[in-house]
This record gives sequence, C-alpha cells and structure tokens, in this order.
Amino acid sequence: MESTVTSTASNNVERAIFAGGCFWCMEPVFDKMEGVLSVMPGYTGGDIPNPSYAEVCEGETGHAEAVLIRFDPSRVSYRELLGVFWHNIDPTTKNRQFCDFGTQYRTAIFYTSAEQQAVAEETKRELQANRPFPIVTEIVPATEFYPAEDYHQQYYKKNPERYKMYHDGCGRNWRLKELWGKGE
Repeated sequence: MESTVTSTASNNVERAIFAGGCFWCMEPVFDKMEGVLSVMPGYTGGDIPNPSYAEVCEGETGHAEAVLIRFDPSRVSYRELLGVFWHNIDPTTKNRQFCDFGTQYRTAIFYTSAEQQAVAEETKRELQANRPFPIVTEIVPATEFYPAEDYHQQYYKKNPERYKMYHDGCGRNWRLKELWGKGE
C-alpha cells in the first residue's frame, strides 16, 4: 500500500496517478519518458483495502486499474505527463477502454494536490474545446494506491509476446489513431 495524500516526496520527486484502462498498456508509454523515475501498476479509487487483481477484475471493489508514476518535476512536468495520458486513452468512453469493460477500466486522473487538480482540469478543458465529443474522464482526489501483484509489474517486458497479442488484439492503436491521428 502506498499513501498518495501528498504530492511531493523528498528528493524532488512527485507522484501522478492515472487510470487509463489496462495498466499493462499504460506502463510502457510512461516508462520511456525522460524524467519518469518509476511506473507502478496498481489499484486505486475504490472501497476495499488491499484488493487483488481477481477482486478488481470482478468490478465490485470500486477500484480502477491505474499507474502510479514517480517523476522528477525538474525534468518532466505534470502537464507533459497529462499530454501523454490524454493521447493514450479514449476519453470519450465511460467505464471502458478498448476491449475492456467495467468501472475498473474507467479513465481517471487522481490528483495529489490542488496544483495537479488545476492543471488536470485545464488540460481537460483545452482538450474538450478542440473535440466534438464529450470528454468523460474523471478528475478526482487520490486515495490509497495499492500496487498490483508482482507478475503485473513490467508485464510488457516480462511477457512481450503475450503483451503484444493483448495490446494489438484489443484495438488500442486503431482507436488511438482514429482519435488522435496516431497510435502509441
């Protein structure tokens, strides 16, 4: 369990928490960013303490699959992270991302400070102003973040073929290209 009540830890490290559907697919897009120190898949936003993957998949815990990103704000801004987040999700669908359905696959920005909330809301307004479709991604206060089981951590590196089959088979790149003009 990792507390997310404060946004700044020691040594100039901040946290960002994003839910963008399957956490396997959100991890690599942030992992490769300059200034990102770590990306941890897990669960947040629900009512059940220490949920398991099986419990979250049932859709009854209130948790979403999410990633907790530890980053150096002197090297990458929260706004830049949000830019990557927005362009790697479908913000027009509620309780669904690509081939995954349920509240556990909703899109959400879990802010850890008033500053993060303001930037998240501003980027959502900017995105909405340039799109004809409603943006349904939630912007909500962060709650406890629970790391996913070890086998989910760095899944795309540990199981590259299975990850690619899931990622490509889910239609993620097709939908991202349709929305943003490019895939991951």
